[in-house]
Amino acid sequence: MKINSKFFSETKLRTKVLGFLVLAFLITISFIKSQGTAGLPKADSDNGGLFLPGGFEAVVVHDSVGRARHLAVNSNGDVYVKLRVPINGNGSVGLRDTDNDGKADIVEYFGNYPDVGNYGTAMRIHKDYLYFSTAGEVYRTKLTKGKLVPESKAELLLTDDYKNDPHGSSHIAKPLAFDDQGNMYVPFGSPSDVCGIYDRQPGSLGKNPCPELEEHAGIWKFSDSKLNQTLKKDGIRYATGIRSVVAMDWNKKEKTLYVVQHGRDDLVRQFPDMYNPWQSALLPAEEFFKVTEGTDGGWPYYYYDYMKGKKLLNPEYGGDGKKELDPSSKIAMPLVGFPGHFAPNDLFFYTGNQFPERYKNGAFVAFHGSTIRSPYPQGGYFIGFVPFKDGKPSGDWEVFADGFPGRDTLVNTSDAAYRPMGIAMGPDGSLYLSESEKGKIWRVMYKGDKKNFGTAQLAEMQKRKETQPHIKTPDIIKDNVNTAKIAAGAKLYNTYCATCHQTNGKGDGTRFPPLENSEYVKGNKNRLIGIVLNGLNGPITVNGVGYNEVMPANSYLSDEQIALILTYVRANFKNNLTGILPGEVARIRQQTKK
Repeated sequence: MKINSKFFSETKLRTKVLGFLVLAFLITISFIKSQGTAGLPKADSDNGGLFLPGGFEAVVVHDSVGRARHLAVNSNGDVYVKLRVPINGNGSVGLRDTDNDGKADIVEYFGNYPDVGNYGTAMRIHKDYLYFSTAGEVYRTKLTKGKLVPESKAELLLTDDYKNDPHGSSHIAKPLAFDDQGNMYVPFGSPSDVCGIYDRQPGSLGKNPCPELEEHAGIWKFSDSKLNQTLKKDGIRYATGIRSVVAMDWNKKEKTLYVVQHGRDDLVRQFPDMYNPWQSALLPAEEFFKVTEGTDGGWPYYYYDYMKGKKLLNPEYGGDGKKELDPSSKIAMPLVGFPGHFAPNDLFFYTGNQFPERYKNGAFVAFHGSTIRSPYPQGGYFIGFVPFKDGKPSGDWEVFADGFPGRDTLVNTSDAAYRPMGIAMGPDGSLYLSESEKGKIWRVMYKGDKKNFGTAQLAEMQKRKETQPHIKTPDIIKDNVNTAKIAAGAKLYNTYCATCHQTNGKGDGTRFPPLENSEYVKGNKNRLIGIVLNGLNGPITVNGVGYNEVMPANSYLSDEQIALILTYVRANFKNNLTGILPGEVARIRQQTKK
């Protein structure tokens, strides 16, 4: 049989070419999928209520799994969420999407272990184990291949005897981070606000040196696999002077730990002569640190003023809002200072390929939202982003996802519909977000043109940063949520009080004392309420000047009227204080009733 060598060669060549094209096609499809431009589920028409940069879309994975904390996504797309409050005794929940529509169709609760309901926070996947925490313990359980719920028993890695801690048990959340050397990093928050002799009491000085720093307010390093570890026996103090951390991540590219700290509270409440309510609402900054072994963040002695770009001495340690950190000090400066009380509760460095290049290796931060910004709108409640280059920020922080509050102005923390909590990345580069009120889980995807992503796609988010009451810097007058109350109080003051104390609050200089910068106004609120209710008779000294005129009782005024008058007086006349509530007046009225 004669073989046509030419035909054979051409056929062989065509086969090779065809094989090459098929291989190239498969590689291309794989590449496209890895970049997230194909195979993504359809987004919700309203993006699950989220506002996102141009080209981004979102689908709600589950509407309400329970009060969610951190979350993790496995290599097969399964989602695991740590619960703040257990469901039927279980502290964790697994979610699986079997038809790739982006929504979980299998939901299983699991994880019945000691202290299951006690302030669980962490949920991370590391070396095929699911790691999670309670207030006092860190556990791990081996993931079972093909199964949503792990079948192995939870192993106890770390125990914290916080219930017997002589310093207290505040700030006990335990987020987790892991390096590539077998180490696990765990923060131990400060039990106090600023290590005061009398914690959170007006005018209290701080303990110096602060005894809490021995076992608190820092980051400790442990083995990621050794069982039954304790802080004193196994922990290595990696960093100190970091008050409270819930947002923490190991940057794989830089091989370095990063955290965002919760700053101290109540500057105006504790030192009303040095700070006004506006300053107290915005300060101190939430500090974004790069943490290496030996880092000292400066707590409790210093705080960061992001508006001045300086670290200042805390008033408990002799500060006055102006005294700066010695430039020669080894105390760490933050990479970024976010506005005060935004409550950073998760940090994630993006390593995927689905999003535009500017997000690669950048930092996403979940801001859970404030509780103590009154009389200004509560702040935070969004997902922020910080672009990175060479291990440090390459631009200002941005708003990446907003819409969580569900309303424009948050007067109270409980007014927020959702509070962002956790961030994780799926195998295709999608970003998963959790929130802590109902346990809503979102999957954020990019479906736009990555090559042309830029300023135009970010414009709307920049506008939200500058205009949304829960994000923007509040105007000291216009954004005071007590403005209406102050206006009503001014009318009542001018009716009942201005005759003696004058419309400018300066008094007449002879018979009637001033209310301006008065120790009676700025002192104990209960005493002030009692004077208005019951009057005052006898000599007094105000601002160094003696007065001896009768102050008549005003008990005929309602609790609401007295509260409005005192709110006005305390907010004006150089007093710069927070308001008085009708309930506070009612309580003093009852206590002093004859």
